Amino acid sequence: MAAIDAGIGTPEQLRDPNYTPPLAKAIPLGIQHVRAMFVSTAPPAIIVAGAAGFGFGSNSPDFPNLIYMIQMSMFFAGIATLFQTIGFGPVGARLPIVQGTSFAFLPVMIPAVAGLGVGGLAGLMTGVFIGGIFHFCLGFFIGRIRFALPPLVTGLIVLMIGLALIRVGIQYAAGGVPLMGKPEFGSLAMWIPALVVVIVTLGMKFFTRGMMSVAAVLIGLLAGYVVALLMGQVSFGNVGRAAWFTLPSPFAWGFEINWAIIIGMCLMAVVSAIETVGDTSGITKGGAGREATDKEISGATFADGLGTAMAGAFGALPNTSFSQNVGLISMTGVMSRHVVTIGAIFLIVCGLIPKVGAIVSTVPINVLGGGVIVMFGMVSAAGLNMLSEVNWNRRNMVIFATALSVGFGLQLEPSALQHLPKTVQILLTSGLLPSAILAIVLNLVIPEEIE
Repeated sequence: MAAIDAGIGTPEQLRDPNYTPPLAKAIPLGIQHVRAMFVSTAPPAIIVAGAAGFGFGSNSPDFPNLIYMIQMSMFFAGIATLFQTIGFGPVGARLPIVQGTSFAFLPVMIPAVAGLGVGGLAGLMTGVFIGGIFHFCLGFFIGRIRFALPPLVTGLIVLMIGLALIRVGIQYAAGGVPLMGKPEFGSLAMWIPALVVVIVTLGMKFFTRGMMSVAAVLIGLLAGYVVALLMGQVSFGNVGRAAWFTLPSPFAWGFEINWAIIIGMCLMAVVSAIETVGDTSGITKGGAGREATDKEISGATFADGLGTAMAGAFGALPNTSFSQNVGLISMTGVMSRHVVTIGAIFLIVCGLIPKVGAIVSTVPINVLGGGVIVMFGMVSAAGLNMLSEVNWNRRNMVIFATALSVGFGLQLEPSALQHLPKTVQILLTSGLLPSAILAIVLNLVIPEEIE
């Protein structure tokens, strides 16, 4: 009702995706959508670069590659969002769906590039590109495979994504991989800014309302950043060296076939596609009070895949729909896709300015760690929430227990697979993929009548 009182439009107009509010209202609403997802767009690039060895604290001459990855993450999040809001042909749901870099793919990407430096990016980006094409093809039959992914399977997958990444959050909060083995790792100086992020984020989330609550993680990061700045942990050297404008470069690190990444990306594309189906349905229910049409669901999947393929071709990580923006639409009651288009244009402009990426890269790794501890924990919690819909009979408990034990166990003890080929090791030690495959297969094979 607040949106109506503010003179944005009538109730009928607010439920119409094709309605455009007055620009004075539409621009702030568009920036609000960007702000809700912005805090989740840069961290995957930072985490992948850190795993490869040219991220924060590495003193690597290849550090500018991280700034480029952050830029491209913003730029192609904007492009993929335009595919969803404006669309062309069968591509795009033509709904207010915000796209952004996905955390879900990190458990596959981290072991695939670990310690390889910039040399690992050719295989990674080629895998993202091919995985995006596969994802696009899922749009032709996405509705027919939904039966294989009930809450038991999707909830476990989301839970495993969070569990696979929580360790990364703790490592970052303690100072990151470059400090491991050194006295500075886990020192009070590292933990203070990280804890400030966690405390402020929780305070904003539970003791404020409206946009302040929605932007809790961003506000927490800003608070931690200020504390780190006062403690002398922030360096602006890269900002001065960064250019004011640059264009995307196709396959900047080359083209290289890495089957572990390609297979992992294609398997994860199925998970991402199902997530997008859920987000599309959530937007139409929350904003327009109706179910999503088959055309909207397939269009959203086409846009998801095309956005990811283009991102990989130009040096960014996989894109998917952002669930936090679904809640934002329900909160504001504004269903206009053109509002989100304005936000997408803002992202594209930021992605063309390297200084924006350089400013993002000044966030100390321990501050980022405080933020991702909360975000990755929320991913696990979302998985548990999905699992609450499951009928916990003996059959479902056995499926869940087996998939969780095998996947999480292989992630905790990767050396158990040291005699297998490297490609198989990368896929299985992610934890996520063996859990997902086991859950899907067991759910299809074990009869419901087992009780």
